[in-house]
Amino acid sequence: MMEPLIINTEEGIRTIKLNRPERMNAINDELSSKIEQAIAEASTDDDVRVIVITGEGRAFCSGLDLSEMPNTFGTRHEQLDELGWVGRQALGIVHCDKPVIAAINGTAAGAGLSLALACDLRLMSGNARVTTGYIRRGLSPDAGMSYFLPRLVGQAQAVQMIFTGDNIEAEEAKRTGMVNDVFAEEEFHARVLAFARDIAAGPPIALTFSKRLLTADADGDLTKLLKQEYAYIKRCFATKDVEEGVQAFLQKRKPEFQGK
Repeated sequence: MMEPLIINTEEGIRTIKLNRPERMNAINDELSSKIEQAIAEASTDDDVRVIVITGEGRAFCSGLDLSEMPNTFGTRHEQLDELGWVGRQALGIVHCDKPVIAAINGTAAGAGLSLALACDLRLMSGNARVTTGYIRRGLSPDAGMSYFLPRLVGQAQAVQMIFTGDNIEAEEAKRTGMVNDVFAEEEFHARVLAFARDIAAGPPIALTFSKRLLTADADGDLTKLLKQEYAYIKRCFATKDVEEGVQAFLQKRKPEFQGK
């Protein structure tokens, strides 16, 4: 059975590669727990100076695996969980003591885009595209998107991106400030490694303190918002509109939402 993550460390760079290419690296329960664990381990490993998160195949991460839909959070544990894996994933990256780079090699959608937004830096392949995506499936954002996106692109741009769920090409993502840089597809891997090496060559203690300072004022408001995001999306999953959104996705057609 294929491992859901490929993890490699070289020259102080810990590469965490999502490895479900047949599902465009969509996140299921196993992958979500593995990502959380991998970030936590890298944070405390002195051999790691910088983390790069990327995807195997043609996608970075297409978001929640809609072929493994949650059961509307029916167990007692799920009902009492205020954050879910989406909240813990965002907080894990923010609280990680190492700089985290999202290497967006291909499609990033929904929670997959949120994963990238939570990182400290974002580098994007010229052939990649991203989308907030949630609204297309009858869902509100989670995994910190409603926190990170407005802070990167501004409130007006974030509102448009979330309300429309439109595709965003690489150069547009760079223009709006969503990503730090865009590299041509054929040199993407090499350019990301060079970028990561530059950071890895820096002073580890100063980098950790710098990250803690940059994320210090995020803690309280971010945790509160992550809990609110999760409460809302759980209510969305109980609606008929989500059933329609998922069926439309699987059937490759436009959904017809009824507000139920």
